[in-house]
Amino acid sequence: MSKLTETSKLTDTALPRPVPQPGILEISAYVPGRSSTGNARAPIKLSANESPLGASPRAIEAYRAAADRLEIYPEGSSRLLREALGEVNAIDPDRIVVGAGSDEVLHLLAQAYVGVGDEVVISRYGFMVYPIVTRAAGGVPVFAEENDYHADVDAILASVTDKTRLVYLANPNNPTGTCLPASELDRLHAGLPANVILAIDSAYAEYVTDPDYGVGISLVERAENVVMVRTFSKMGLAAVRVGWLYGPAAIIDVLNRIRGPFNVTMPGQLAAAAAARDLAFIARLKAHNAQWRDWLTAELSSNRLRVLPSQGNFVLVLFPDTPGKTAADANAALLEEGLVVREMGGYGIPEGLRISIGSESAMRAVAACLKDFMDQ
Repeated sequence: MSKLTETSKLTDTALPRPVPQPGILEISAYVPGRSSTGNARAPIKLSANESPLGASPRAIEAYRAAADRLEIYPEGSSRLLREALGEVNAIDPDRIVVGAGSDEVLHLLAQAYVGVGDEVVISRYGFMVYPIVTRAAGGVPVFAEENDYHADVDAILASVTDKTRLVYLANPNNPTGTCLPASELDRLHAGLPANVILAIDSAYAEYVTDPDYGVGISLVERAENVVMVRTFSKMGLAAVRVGWLYGPAAIIDVLNRIRGPFNVTMPGQLAAAAAARDLAFIARLKAHNAQWRDWLTAELSSNRLRVLPSQGNFVLVLFPDTPGKTAADANAALLEEGLVVREMGGYGIPEGLRISIGSESAMRAVAACLKDFMDQ
């Protein structure tokens, strides 16, 4: 037998190879919203809940100024950003951890507090990253059923067992846009064991107009097992990747022990600090979003289409299962017009399309396209 034949046989034989940690191979990798139409039409991207007004001018200026110091390591604790967040939100900067997007701090929480076989409770249509970080830590995601696309406090509490270590709750929720009032957050926390962390993901807090909304800060300040997670991605800094967590000192200490020492770039830190202080831009972004979110909701709501009440910078539109009028059919019609939205099959909502709030012209184009589509 030649050496070549022997090598081929060895190649065909199953050989030992590295094995990942339990749960890793059960993860379905996160798929971001598409950014192209698949045809010659120039895309209008409404699939990723990005800022329709760009970034804060102050943030852009701070980012550009940082280009002169690219050879220097970033400050390891993101001190300047934490101080800006403390100032704007009237909270203790020492109780803030900053990450490369909110995704990183969500990962850190699971890494620190979830082990093999531990359970994490997630609302049925919660953010897709929650089961990913849970399984990456070896944990088991437990999905609590929702009540008409709204997180259900009773269902979440009923899902808690002695194996539960974390509850992830997006409020407002992505992708539904629905929101729990502060009183329901209090009730949820009151029903949790003291050793279970409630992670309130307030990624869309800047866009909420509901007067009964609670961002989570007051609950963090009176409890030892609550954290609030935020992001700069939805307010114009998605490319920079900066998120943060506010929590009890003991949890902050744990997360800082496993956080990378230079996990957030210096341009990112400075841009985010400037964005946090640019209250006029944040107010303008919120006003634009409220105007066109409400307008698009009113334009599309009918006895044929249902638009869920949203407190985010997007709406979720539900389509019938009638052949030719499904969400997939509507998505194809939108793509033909260069309008790129987010299909919801990956979230278990195949009847839905999530549409980010964009410019006035984009919103009018979406409304016109879907009206024509339903009238055909």
